[in-house]
Amino acid sequence: MILLQQAGAATILLLLTLSLQCGGAAALILWIRSIPRETQRVRVFHCASLVMQTTVAVIVLHGIVILMWASCYRGLCLPSWESAFYFSESSYATVGYGDVVLPSKWRLLGPLESMVGMLMSGVSIGLLFVAVTHLVDGPSRSHLPFNPKPANADQIGIRQRRRCDFRSRRPEGYLS
Repeated sequence: MILLQQAGAATILLLLTLSLQCGGAAALILWIRSIPRETQRVRVFHCASLVMQTTVAVIVLHGIVILMWASCYRGLCLPSWESAFYFSESSYATVGYGDVVLPSKWRLLGPLESMVGMLMSGVSIGLLFVAVTHLVDGPSRSHLPFNPKPANADQIGIRQRRRCDFRSRRPEGYLS
């Protein structure tokens, strides 16, 4: 029965986390796409401001997810908001100090939150990379044809296939 309760709580937390993160990531992607690409007209401080705004948005999004997990811990097993939030932060960031632990009935939630935190941090790093690339890159490559015509050998400079010789050639003076 305990395993069923843990699995139910884990499933609900995972679904809520994914919904929040995916919704937040989608909103950030839409916002990043709305930023003009003309880097010649965008000033340095404006670029720095955009990167900072994206970073703050990602941190706030992670904070909301951490607060959601902390609320679950507070409702299920931890005595105070401070300890619930502290445990959630240290688990989500995969630090895991160990000074606050969950009761054995709920202890599987901590490692699950760590795995989710690692994965969502990876998604966030990808979003920050996209934001910076969007500002640095030239024209979008998304306007390329979806099904381009394949190039033939003459177009890419391959006139004939050469036979590869995989036998090792020993340098002069090589002793076996």
